[in-house]
Amino acid sequence: MSEIARLIPRLSGTERLILDLLRESELFGLQLVDRSEGALKRGTVYVTLGRMQDKGYVESRTEPLPVGAIGLPRRWYRPTEYGMRVLDAWTVAAKSFAQTQEMRTGAA
Repeated sequence: MSEIARLIPRLSGTERLILDLLRESELFGLQLVDRSEGALKRGTVYVTLGRMQDKGYVESRTEPLPVGAIGLPRRWYRPTEYGMRVLDAWTVAAKSFAQTQEMRTGAA
């Protein structure tokens, strides 16, 4: 792998979707699943969010449980500035490659 390739942060399609959904507001995992219209699954969203937190793309906070509540508290996620910069860079790159592909194929 070249030195330049090592400097470029990786961002999977699922990670891009999550960052895009978090762009407007802080959400918890099941809200992300609901708003993804079937693209995110309950079984993988939390694994992906944990990986994204390790990469510095998102940060989270735990909601305090109300008095007398049972169960686990919700964990709310929001994008970091770094995460949004990575998403924006990948968005620009994707648009550039799409335009290049259109030019190569002669698409209007």
